Amino acid sequence: MISLGSLFSREPAPLLGIDVSSSSVKLVELSRNRAGEFVLERCAMEPLERGWITDGNIEKFDEVADALRRVVRKSGSKTRNVALALPASAVITKKIILPGGMSDKELEAQVESEANQYIPFSLDEVSLDFCVVGPSTTSVGDVEVLIAASRKEKVSDRQGLAEAAGLKPVVMDVESYASRLAAGRVIETLPNQGVDALVALFEIGSMTTSLQVIRNDEVLYERDQAFGGSQLTQLIIRQYGFSTDEAEAKKRSGDLPEDYQSAVLDPFIESLSQEIGRALQFFFTSTPYNKIDHILLAGGSAALLGLTEAVTHQTSFACMLINPFDAMELGSNIQARKISRESSAYLTSTGLALRRFYQ
Repeated sequence: MISLGSLFSREPAPLLGIDVSSSSVKLVELSRNRAGEFVLERCAMEPLERGWITDGNIEKFDEVADALRRVVRKSGSKTRNVALALPASAVITKKIILPGGMSDKELEAQVESEANQYIPFSLDEVSLDFCVVGPSTTSVGDVEVLIAASRKEKVSDRQGLAEAAGLKPVVMDVESYASRLAAGRVIETLPNQGVDALVALFEIGSMTTSLQVIRNDEVLYERDQAFGGSQLTQLIIRQYGFSTDEAEAKKRSGDLPEDYQSAVLDPFIESLSQEIGRALQFFFTSTPYNKIDHILLAGGSAALLGLTEAVTHQTSFACMLINPFDAMELGSNIQARKISRESSAYLTSTGLALRRFYQ
């Protein structure tokens, strides 16, 4: 029996998109105005201490649950339904072709049968879900079905976290799927609405920078690199002798010595742009492609001053900072100036909040 019908499910009621990363908990709540345009109603972030979450695993459950309670309280939202996500590394996905015209029950039985071939665990140990993507492009009369499976304990950890904070988990997504959904709105604003464009989406997290190369909603390539904002924190510690907590706090507030830009930030930006260039070279050498039309940067460290210019200089490709709240109306609770500085960090949580509107 399929044990979780929510990896790809949709919930039309008010919904909080909550992204639990290794460095923070981020919350987004969206609505629509009468014109059908998105409205950013709530938005909040709460930092997590290093080690509370490692490689997507919740190591300090009570501390993270407390942080989740704080971010909900900070946001002021009364909504209790939430969409959460698992890291892509915790989810096995596979597209399969099945005969069209099957009933839901027949489709479910067929998916379970097919899943046995692709999942290296007993089906009793996994939460399994699927969605029909659409008609097959290679087989007339058949449909393309996306299967997603994760170990039950991974799903239970995220569900338990929400419940411990007094929330009701109604959607369990995959982080990379959620970020692509939010990025899709930005890609549509590119020339020719982004049609046929090769877009490299880089998400710069605390410990990891992830790359997805997308064309027409299809992922052509994915890769993670062990490089992120925590390296900047380490450079600050080394340069000035601060504790880790002090360095993180000063990095966020900008309260750093006069030589910070030249001694620490510029060398870090140079290293980060080189890592991005290296990731693209891996893409070029393992695929038939040799260029990118647009580079989009997201994540907590993506907004560093001078990074987009450094990436363009390093790669020779156009680069821009992604704002998932672009073309959204700002609700009365939103501080426009604060959000403009932090918006790129909210890509995944925005994608999760958008699940409310995509059936």
